[in-house]
Amino acid sequence: MTGTDVVPDHTAVRVALWRARHLEVDAWPPVLDDSPGLLLADPGPDWRDRPDMDPDATRGARAGTVGRARVVDDLVTEAFDAGVAQYVLLGAGLDTYALRHPDLAPHQHVFEVDRPGTSQWKQRRIAELGLPTPPGLRYVPTDFESERSWWDGLRAAGFDTGRPAVVSSTGVSMYLTREANTATLACLARLAPGSTLAMTFQPPSELLGARERHFRDVSAAGAAAAGTPFLSYFAPDDVVALARAAGFREARVLDADEINARWFAGRSDGLRVTRAEEFLLATT
Repeated sequence: MTGTDVVPDHTAVRVALWRARHLEVDAWPPVLDDSPGLLLADPGPDWRDRPDMDPDATRGARAGTVGRARVVDDLVTEAFDAGVAQYVLLGAGLDTYALRHPDLAPHQHVFEVDRPGTSQWKQRRIAELGLPTPPGLRYVPTDFESERSWWDGLRAAGFDTGRPAVVSSTGVSMYLTREANTATLACLARLAPGSTLAMTFQPPSELLGARERHFRDVSAAGAAAAGTPFLSYFAPDDVVALARAAGFREARVLDADEINARWFAGRSDGLRVTRAEEFLLATT
C-alpha cells in the first residue's frame, strides 16, 4: 500500500478487489465495470493469491459486491437524469463512482462520507495517480456512530438540505448498532422531499439457507477477528417498519430475486446474488 501514516480500511480494500476480480474470473459482460478500482486499491502483485480472493469460494461475495454497486449506480444515474444533483455515499470506502463519472456537471455533487483514515488515504492515492474526478466531489471524514459528526460534516462540505438527494449506504448497517442505524434513518428521513435512500442490510441467519448461513458465519467470524464485528441484522419487515417509523414516505425491500431478474438474468456463468444481503429503498 502507498503511505505509512494512514491506511484504508481492510474491508474497503477487500470489496474493491472483489470488484476487480469480477472482471477477471466471471463471464463477460460484467455486471459492473470497475476498471479504476484495482488501480486505486494498489494491493501488490500477489493479491490474487489471498484466500479471500479464491474464485470459487468468493463467488457469492463477488456477486453481492458488484450487484449492490450496480443497483446504486443505476439509481443515481436515473436521479441525476431527472434533475437531482446531490449524491451522498455513507461509508464510501474505495467506491469509484466519482472516478467512473469524472464528466459530471459542476452542479452535480458527490459527497463521500467515511472514516478519516480511509478518506485521507483515498484522496492521496487519487492525487498520486492523477486520476480525474468531477468538480463536485467532496470528502466528508466522520464517525458514523455520531449523527452530529457526519451530518454536520456533510453540511459543512456544501450539502444543501433544502434540495433532494440520493443517499447510498452499502455494506455499513451490519457494523453499526441498532440504535445508530435507527438514528441514521431518522436523520435521513428529514431530507428534502424527493430524496431516496438505498441501504443494504443483512437478514438474520434463520431467514437464510444453509449455504448462505455458512458464508455469513465465515464472514462474521472474519469481521470479528479484524475488530469490526457484525452488530445488526434486520428482517425485511423489520427494516421497512423502522424506515416508516423514522418518517420516510415510502419504503420497500429490493430483494435478491428482483436484483437477479434485472441485473443478472441470462448470464452464461450463472452468477447470482443471494439473500444474505438485500436493499432497503426508502423515499421522502
